Amino acid sequence: MGTAMTDEDEARARLTSEMAKKAAKERVAAIKNDTDKLLKLSVELKQSVDKSDENVLSLDVIKKAEEIEKLARSVKEKMKGPN
Repeated sequence: MGTAMTDEDEARARLTSEMAKKAAKERVAAIKNDTDKLLKLSVELKQSVDKSDENVLSLDVIKKAEEIEKLARSVKEKMKGPN
């Protein structure tokens, strides 16, 4: 009877480990995806700022900056991991 529990515990540990690896892999993929978006948004923000002058800073520029900030926070949290 003791061996059955050990086998069950082993199976549970293996499953937990596989799930953790899968979650880590998905987290890394999400981070890569988000950093690609950050790069794209940053380039768009730079282009928008370059087009504006000292008197006009468009609402689009402000929205892009806010979106970048939000995405950067999300990436930071994902990098910290599930803890």
